[in-house]
Amino acid sequence: MQETIRPAMTEVPGVGRVLVVIPTFNEADNVSAIVGRVRRAAPQVEVLVADDNSPDGTGAIVEDLARADAQVHVLHREGKQGLGAAYLAGFAWARQRGFDAVVEMDADGSHDPRDLPALLAAAVDADVVIGSRWTRGARVVNWPLRRLLLSRGGNLYARLALGMPVADATGGYRVYRSSLLDLLDLESVSSQGYSFQVELCRLAHRAGARIAEVPITFAERERGASKMSPLIVVEALWRITGWAVDDRRTAVRRGWRAATAGQARWP
Repeated sequence: MQETIRPAMTEVPGVGRVLVVIPTFNEADNVSAIVGRVRRAAPQVEVLVADDNSPDGTGAIVEDLARADAQVHVLHREGKQGLGAAYLAGFAWARQRGFDAVVEMDADGSHDPRDLPALLAAAVDADVVIGSRWTRGARVVNWPLRRLLLSRGGNLYARLALGMPVADATGGYRVYRSSLLDLLDLESVSSQGYSFQVELCRLAHRAGARIAEVPITFAERERGASKMSPLIVVEALWRITGWAVDDRRTAVRRGWRAATAGQARWP
């Protein structure tokens, strides 16, 4: 029988109430460990596991965790709808309940909860904090060369194509201020995986958000199957290219309007 965990102080100084959203699908081998590690690393935060009706019983495991700990919650979703949809549902859950900030975190242990306090500290002066794999001081552990090159190349392409001063636009370990989420058109977001993270970063950048990057230690999962697939990579490249084209067209239209407006005023 699990010992009940008593609620601690439930606000992070300078940030407020924080909810860590962890999407899951067939993460029965990992979910108890990751939730426990989050609660130990940052006792002030609450945790929401957004489970996509995992057939391996992940949702039932989290129900047991929630009964033992008032700061752990579970959102049962009807089926596997993708990472982006799970995070959007988690954002909505947090905003409806008055949380001041939302954290994205993977369930497989690749995002180390011990880095969470540093991300939350950076959120005092930022609207978005990205746990970055590609800034000075970061470490990537147990990744094959192919994955390293893919991530490095994809982030370089996103940075150049979209003009975002972000080293790790595809990283999924993040803190978002709810005040920023309220400004973004989240209903327009339809991408998943890597491209979901890039799309939210693009929306935040275009909204003038203060974006900070904090170095993290990123490790490949030790248990369970990776959700990465070639389709996710193709989707990301296709969407980034489309957004870049849209941005160029918008810039051209604005320049043309400014030029024609100036001509109209010319005596």
